[in-house]
Amino acid sequence: QVQLVESGGGLVQAGGSLRLSCVVSGLTFSSYAMGWFRQAPGKGRQFVAAISWSGSYTRYADSVKGRFTISRDNTKMTVYLQMNSLKPEDTAVYYCAFSSGPWKENRQTENGVYDGWGQGTQVTVSS
Repeated sequence: QVQLVESGGGLVQAGGSLRLSCVVSGLTFSSYAMGWFRQAPGKGRQFVAAISWSGSYTRYADSVKGRFTISRDNTKMTVYLQMNSLKPEDTAVYYCAFSSGPWKENRQTENGVYDGWGQGTQVTVSS
């Protein structure tokens, strides 16, 4: 059974930092691209960042470029999202997800190319 467990969320002031982690089990982690998405109240699930199986390729939403960094440790079956210079508009539930097949370039930002999701972790940024 595939499981994705996110952690690291919490309450932080604007300008602060958080690091999210997502531990994966039940699949060959190093064979899958991974992504982070977020969903704010009343909004759809939006792409944040993605990383290829090897870590060679990454992609970011324009809204987080230069502030967030996605990384992975295949030996620990974990993907990370380092979030710096946080803003109130970053407040959301953050989800990690895995994607099978080759790196999909622009399509790696789409919800539909991901095969499984975690339960999410809440990030709240106060002004």
